[in-house]
Amino acid sequence: MRGLVLGGTASGVGKTVATLAAIRALEAAGHDVQPAKAGPDFIDPSHHEHVAGRPSRTLDLWLQGEAGLRRNYDRGEGDVCVVEGVMGLYDGDESSTAAVAEALGLPVVLVVDASAGMESVAATALGFRTYADRIGRDVDVVGVIAQRAHGGRHADGIREALPDEVAYLGRVPPNDNLSVPDRHLGLHMGDESPVPTDALDAAAEGLRTDRLVDIAREPAGAAEPTEATPAQPDADRPRVAVARDDAFRFAYPATIERLRERATVEAFSPLAGDSLPPCDGVYLPGGYPELHAAKLAASPALGEVASAAAEGTPVLGECGGLMTLAESLTTVDGETHAMAGALPADVRMRDRYRALDHVELRATRDAPTASAGATLRGHEFHYSDADAATDARFAFDVERGTGIDGDRDGLIEHRTLGTYCHVHPESGAFDAFLDGL
Repeated sequence: MRGLVLGGTASGVGKTVATLAAIRALEAAGHDVQPAKAGPDFIDPSHHEHVAGRPSRTLDLWLQGEAGLRRNYDRGEGDVCVVEGVMGLYDGDESSTAAVAEALGLPVVLVVDASAGMESVAATALGFRTYADRIGRDVDVVGVIAQRAHGGRHADGIREALPDEVAYLGRVPPNDNLSVPDRHLGLHMGDESPVPTDALDAAAEGLRTDRLVDIAREPAGAAEPTEATPAQPDADRPRVAVARDDAFRFAYPATIERLRERATVEAFSPLAGDSLPPCDGVYLPGGYPELHAAKLAASPALGEVASAAAEGTPVLGECGGLMTLAESLTTVDGETHAMAGALPADVRMRDRYRALDHVELRATRDAPTASAGATLRGHEFHYSDADAATDARFAFDVERGTGIDGDRDGLIEHRTLGTYCHVHPESGAFDAFLDGL
């Protein structure tokens, strides 16, 4: 599957809108588009999925390693992949947009804010192209999408100023409707506040679809296959209950795929009043439990999860899942709601984020997602604090990141684990979880 990466000059330059416009333009030209996102993001991919009609793949070297990143790209479908970058092209650690593009050998299209420049757009693009040589990275900036550029003389001036080795790939016109409302943790989800169709269609018309297709390339090298899991009869497969609703939105598509490869997945909605289905294990992904705290507190599912946990059923809660497994959750308005009470902590929302980073954890004891001494890589992004009981037990020491108290993460009781760290299935955490069922 050929692909290209849309990298920005900085955060907030309009990468998401440019990516959605590129997906729409390519689909209008008859292409089958696979969206993807560099970096550990759940929100931008939801907008990709809303436009493309299929889940967006997560591409992150820290979470997956190069082999895992290649495998995840290779699992995509379609004939062309559009990868949205993270932050500015070269910003970040070893999993910057540039690093992801280099690892896959894909060309980079630079998204530049052209609202107040013409020749300067060309100078910016040339600088981003040559900077790769300066730092010794094999990153090929091959084209520009001019964000917030007017037509006519403005667009012509940008096109004429670009050097021959940097193609003009079109523009996204200024349009107040080409925006997505934001809140804590980022933008609204794709099915909550999608970009208006007419505005997106207008943006797509400004892109040079033929050139986008021409510059897309097959990734360099072949993906290493994962070790095949022996097929099990349905009757012998473990059953995993996975919470999926507006309070539990943040699960990587690859995670659900991995669970389905080895288990029977039973989705349930605590917000809808669903009961916990019969299961051998429970997975509570991250999301926005703080926006639905009162409804969650009234849901029978929380008490049933707590009962299952007390009986020894493995339960894994990530970030929002940790918050739901706690004793209580206090919103930014100061309202406190009882949660499942499966873990000894009280959670309080804050008006500023408390942690945002890639994470590395070392297991200090056997836990549902790792054996003692093993390390897990993931990421954290949360606006809450978890005040753990003085006698609380933790499963992990934090070697990078913040965790629950700055030094530790992974509250553990019986076979229930709650962590602020989101992990990808390439970490092996979900295989370990399934092995313990």
